[in-house]
Amino acid sequence: MSKSTFPQLDGPAATGVGSMPGTDAREAAKTVTGSLEALPYLAELPARGPGADMIGRSLGLLVELFARVEPSGWRFGDHPGRDTRRARSWLGEDLDALEEYTQGWTGPLKVQAVGPWTLAAGVELHRGEKALADPGAVRDIAGSLAEGLRGHLAELRRRVPGAQLLLQLDEPSLPAVLAGQVPTASGWQRLRAIDRQIAEERLRSLIESLDVPVAVHCCAPQPPLALLHRAGATAVSLDLSLLTERDDDAVGEAVEEGLVLLAGVVPAVEPGLSDPAGSVSGVRRLWRRLGLDPALLPRHVVVTPSCGLAGASPAYARQALSHSVIAARSLADNPE
Repeated sequence: MSKSTFPQLDGPAATGVGSMPGTDAREAAKTVTGSLEALPYLAELPARGPGADMIGRSLGLLVELFARVEPSGWRFGDHPGRDTRRARSWLGEDLDALEEYTQGWTGPLKVQAVGPWTLAAGVELHRGEKALADPGAVRDIAGSLAEGLRGHLAELRRRVPGAQLLLQLDEPSLPAVLAGQVPTASGWQRLRAIDRQIAEERLRSLIESLDVPVAVHCCAPQPPLALLHRAGATAVSLDLSLLTERDDDAVGEAVEEGLVLLAGVVPAVEPGLSDPAGSVSGVRRLWRRLGLDPALLPRHVVVTPSCGLAGASPAYARQALSHSVIAARSLADNPE
């Protein structure tokens, strides 16, 4: 298990999942760093087009693996093309903007990338089948991603030398991968389920190759919490509304062992902000069901929107982040 621990937070904390609306990198960086004083993050702007989307952005991080956009979606190719260059250029713009607004920053800083299983489920091989169908391709993706992430984290340290980095791996497809629910490229069939031990080992190998704490974002029903914790994740980012009482045992065991929950409780799209105290009422109910000490809440829960904010208006995105901060303070002030 990874020896890295979740960054020390100065009081109640809130953060975002990753994406923001619009196409202006400087405006997004200004909003994120201005709203989230405890845990800002490197914003993603998928509205710019292919290469700025979640999958394309992470494909741009890969080393010696290249992909292009086809009518069916992302597909691996033999050499870097326009789509790869565009993804890397937009990432450079985002890093420039983040560096501008984090001068002198010495606190935690989150950065996101798609994990190996969701990448493998979302990208086709040369011949047109999903990479997930080929164990060798999955292994190559994970290795290339690990190398690319090490370079990406080194670049962040150079640009924001005082930051305590936290890497978020986005794995929304992992439950479908484990359940054999990922469609083939044709869409007529489903790919065979991946053995849970293999899935865990692949994630553990990636996490252990990095020298930063890792959170895993999984905004899907039945997130494999125990698997993620055993693989070395120090935090899990969830849409709390998708948890059911069937998840209680896994949540309780993980929290008692030190796992931090990035609890998605603030609506990611309009309309619908309630009062901040009401936004975290579900967290308090979960804690009571689990019989956990309320004093653990501020140290083990970070408040977030339920998903990325790319589908929101810029005004609502600002409101959702500010609302998350106030809700986190409410949780800390009144954990009962």
